[in-house]
Parts: sequence; structure tokens; C-alpha cells
Amino acid sequence: MKFTKAKIAAGVLAAALMAPVAGSANELILPSLDYRTGPYAPGGIPYANGYSDYFTMLNERDGGINGVMAKVVPCETGYNTKKGVECYEKTKNVGSGALAYLPLSTGITYQLIPKVTADKIPLVTIGYGRTSARNGEVFEYVFNPPATYWDGATVAIKHVIDSEGGEASLKGKKIALVYHNSAYGKEPIRTLEALAEKFGFELTLLPVDHPGQEQKATWLQIRRGKPDWVLMWGWGVMNQVAIKEAASIRFPMDKFVGVWWSGGENDVLPAGKDAHGYKSVVFTAVGADFPLHSEIKTHVYGKGKAVDAGFESRIGETHYNRGVYAGALVAEAIRKAMDMNNTKEINGEMMQKAFENLEISDARWAELGLPNFTGAVKVSCADHRGPSKIAVQQWDAEAKKWTIISDFVEPMDDVTNPLIKADSEAYAKENNIAARSCK
Repeated sequence: MKFTKAKIAAGVLAAALMAPVAGSANELILPSLDYRTGPYAPGGIPYANGYSDYFTMLNERDGGINGVMAKVVPCETGYNTKKGVECYEKTKNVGSGALAYLPLSTGITYQLIPKVTADKIPLVTIGYGRTSARNGEVFEYVFNPPATYWDGATVAIKHVIDSEGGEASLKGKKIALVYHNSAYGKEPIRTLEALAEKFGFELTLLPVDHPGQEQKATWLQIRRGKPDWVLMWGWGVMNQVAIKEAASIRFPMDKFVGVWWSGGENDVLPAGKDAHGYKSVVFTAVGADFPLHSEIKTHVYGKGKAVDAGFESRIGETHYNRGVYAGALVAEAIRKAMDMNNTKEINGEMMQKAFENLEISDARWAELGLPNFTGAVKVSCADHRGPSKIAVQQWDAEAKKWTIISDFVEPMDDVTNPLIKADSEAYAKENNIAARSCK
């Protein structure tokens, strides 16, 4: 039987909201706070599929992780913060207990930080969430490898510097930020303000209200203001609309750079040839030319085990690859927790220590079937992000594919580290948290 995306989404939503959630003590419980419905589904669906497919592949190919089967427990949030918190409360005690949460939402992340800390369950926010959670001395249960929004902002500006011919060339330039008017979209503002002061460019902030379909006034301001570059922190339909509006005022696409969540296939395909040259930052490789993708096709889609059976032709999309990255990161932390505690029966506290000792070398990524897919991971007690490498990709409308056009470079930690320190210390003070020592 062939399932359509609509049927899959409806089925997942119904299961999440109506059916009791079960799990056994000999399973690895991994809640998946999905959004397969609503205006943000274009990004939510491929990510959720990549995450689910990775664990299904491990179950089918390897019999789970060290002989223990992984159980991905989906719960539909619709990218709604209230529903996300409800999903957390509903799934945290399934079976032997949830091992990690990856909400793919900055709004949900903010609400879950105190909850996961009290419940001792790691919150893993890959490329989103609260940037200052990098400070593990304050945010004990929150992890954000391999990159944060502040990192993305600095690398976007690095790309502008390279394109314009050096740091001195930024002085007097105009850069506009078109951003989703939410906690997510506001995340890079303080970093961009610091960068504007450092390099002397003029920063214009242009918020776009949920869900982002009304942007005429925003792009009229851009046409009048004539910025040299436009950066975008968008999601879902907002990205599609912004790219079409940019094309309508003939803004040069090669000077339009989105964050990684504004760099999906569904963001550019609706604009057709007008999207040609659009760019975004990225922390994983693009495409499906990796051994792991073949394993997923064989053991998941080939055996009829995919949660979204019609998705096979889209394996390798940017958001799908980030879901795969998330799955690999969590799976390696599970292996680490089992090894550190010499047991297959692990819990959230064990996972927290595993994440703080997690290392995935380039050689290990190759063993996982993902050579040159992303940078090495090395998390510590004090540094919950670890090393970071970010590149720029560009859309080829004729070939209908993304191409990475830059080296993977390090973000400007010299700019963001003082901001992280100040923000995390303020958070600790506001919430009466005594920072632990990692020395």
C-alpha cells in the first residue's frame, strides 16, 4: 500500500494525540517531537524522516545498538511551543524513560531547559536553541554541537568579508537581517550587532511575523534601503515567500544568505529559476552519495520499514541529512553511555555524562558511512558545543541541487565567547542557578 504525505502526517498526528504511548524496559526510548503538519512542515518532515530512518536502519541492519532495539516515539507538535511541552510530558516516562530530546524548535527548547534539568534528560539542540547553552557549567543538561545561531551569523559575515575583498571593505556597507519574529529569529541579533560594531557596517533588522506569508512591506523596505547584503533567519513557508519576493525586486541572489534552516530544497524549488544563486550556511555535506544512504535505502525503504514510504527519492536533502546527523550523534552517545557504565540499561543521567565525553573523529564518521560529511565532534563538561566548522552552499536552479562553494571554516569564537559568558551568567542569576565547576 502506498502512503501519501498527507496520510502519513494525519496518521502521526492522530497517533500522537489520541493513542496511548507504550514502550518496554528493554528498548532505547527516543521521543521525536515532530511537525509534519502546518506551515513549518516543509522542514520538519525531512528532518524527522532522517532521524527516524537512522534508528530504523540500526535496528534492521545491526539489531539495534549493542543488541538493544531503539524505539523512536513520534509526537506531533505542529511547531507549537505549548504542544511541544505537552509532548515532552507525555513521552518522558515511556518504557524505561526517555534518553534524549531534540525538539527542532528554539521556542520549545527555551521551555524545556528547566524541565530536562529537573528530570535529568539531555536536551540536544543541533544548530538551534539557546546559544549560551554552550556553557556547560550553567546548562548541565543542554548540548548544542556542532554549531549555534551565533556561529552561523559569524560565518555568514565571514562570507561577506571574503566576497567583498577583506574586513576593511565592510565599513559603511549595509546589511539587512530578515528574521522570523520569534525566539528563533531573534537569536542572531546580538551577535550581528557586535559584528556591526566591530566591522563598521550598518545593520537593519526586519522582522517577519508567523507564519511568514506576508512580506510585501519587508521587501519594499529592502528595495528602498538598498542593502548590499541580506541575511535570513527564516523557516517553513517564510523562506519560500522571501526568495520569491527577493526575486520580484531583483535583489541579487548571490548576496542573499540564509541560515541552515533557510537552506532546504523546499525553500528554493517553488521559485524556480529565480532562486538561482541563493546561498545558505551549512554544517553537513549535501547530497545522498554516502555509504550510509545506501544502507538506509537497503534496510529501511527496501524492507518497507520507513515511516514515510514515499520519501525515498528525497533522501540526501539538506534537512534530511541533518536528521541523519542528529540520529548518529544520539546513537554514538548511547554507545558511549553503555560503555562508560558497563550496562545496556541506561538512563538520562548516564546519557548526560556520555554527551559530556562524546567524541566522533573523522575516522569514526567514515566508519559510520559518512566520510567527509561533517566535522569532528568533541564535547566536554565546560563546552557543550565543541569544535565547529561551517561552510556556504549555493543553489543551482538548473541542476536543482545545492553545491558547497566554500571551505568549512571556524566561526568567530572571539566574538561570541564573551556574549555566551554574559548571557549564561545572566541566566544563572535570574534562575538562582549555582554554576558547577568543570575544572
